[in-house]
Amino acid sequence: MSRIAYVNGRYVPHRSAMVHIEDRGYQYADAVYEVCEVSDGALVDMTRHLDRLDRSLRELRIRPPMSRGALATVLHRTVALNRVRDGFVYLQVSRGVARRDHFLPDPALPPAVVVTARSVDRAAAERTARKGIAVVTVPDNRWGRPDIKTVQLLPNTLAKQVAKEAGASEAWFVDASGHVTEGGSTNAWIVTKDGRLVTRQADSSILRGITRTGVMDLVKRRNLLVEERAFTVEEALGAAEAFVTSASNPVTPVVRINGNMIGDGSPGPVALALRAAFHEVTELSRPVNHGK
Repeated sequence: MSRIAYVNGRYVPHRSAMVHIEDRGYQYADAVYEVCEVSDGALVDMTRHLDRLDRSLRELRIRPPMSRGALATVLHRTVALNRVRDGFVYLQVSRGVARRDHFLPDPALPPAVVVTARSVDRAAAERTARKGIAVVTVPDNRWGRPDIKTVQLLPNTLAKQVAKEAGASEAWFVDASGHVTEGGSTNAWIVTKDGRLVTRQADSSILRGITRTGVMDLVKRRNLLVEERAFTVEEALGAAEAFVTSASNPVTPVVRINGNMIGDGSPGPVALALRAAFHEVTELSRPVNHGK
């Protein structure tokens, strides 16, 4: 089946979908995005994703492209047209198309919207989780507002390439003080030897991950101890467990950091339990059926 994309009001074949060469997302990375997990045909935590989208748009002074209800309809429709049962839906909003100029264009400029959806092999993801992944650390050289989910991902892309070339799946950014901020496309967590979960506080140094927030809900429900604070690479190397969280693969155990084994070198019980129970605390959104 051919994939379908939503582009500025039209559902079009993915292979022929395109945006204008003077779209500001293309020329200035003047755009924001969201990635929402699709589980058994339902959008996971769509409300929280749209809340974060609203915040990103406000921070960049981009006006909402349409009402929240209309946007939800587009997301659900794109998922349905692509027959995605398990996967993700990607939403991008740029400031729009305007003559290339560093100054912001007229605020009335219509934002540009692109939505795509793609299936994933859930069984393969589960096999990866049971095995665990390796990460490497790289200096954090990103701009100062990674808390805004913009498409400025070149440092992330280069960091993940470093990881790939080292035989790892993810890169953890490390700030000037030696503390881990987050991964190239994930939030970073450790479990101390006395059972406390640690993840960096959601300040301007990291993106407040929607999956991170869901895991926080789950941790509180299970009365586990969690500390929102920075941790060093050295502390991570001495941890009992480590894992990463993201919308595309909710909780994934980390078994090696910079080639060093974490714990006994296998996925830990805390990470595996959180992964298995994650959808217990998430909102599952399905399209509204207005008729028979």
